Amino acid sequence: MKKKILFICTHNSARSQMAEGYMNAKYGDRYEVFSGGTEPGRVRPMAIAAMNEIGIDISGHRSKLIDEFFGKGIETVVTVCDSAQKACPFFPGATEEIHQGFTDPAAFTGSDEEIRAGFRRVRDEIIRWIDAIFGNDPDGRIYSS
Repeated sequence: MKKKILFICTHNSARSQMAEGYMNAKYGDRYEVFSGGTEPGRVRPMAIAAMNEIGIDISGHRSKLIDEFFGKGIETVVTVCDSAQKACPFFPGATEEIHQGFTDPAAFTGSDEEIRAGFRRVRDEIIRWIDAIFGNDPDGRIYSS
């Protein structure tokens, strides 16, 4: 049985969406991965584009309120922004909670290319972190950093 993981950020618009997409694409044989937000908005087009550049399609994703996942057997909750960690310090039923903050790419300013570069940088940071934490353990054990 696959371990269920929920990535949470405030708006469920970029960081948690990219994490969900990557985890399901790379480690979907071991984990069932979801994402949600404490104040969901919409999936950011630049997050979709950044993931598409590496062959992962998240265009069908939607922003979801974390309440949708209560009682769904979520074992591990990963907050990827500080405000989500503060807003959701406890998730009912989860046996493990991990916090790893990443810069909010939606806050980047500048030209379109500069903003796109910021989304790519955050995407790559998320990927490196996921690979380090989830990638080397075939038994599904998670080691918090």
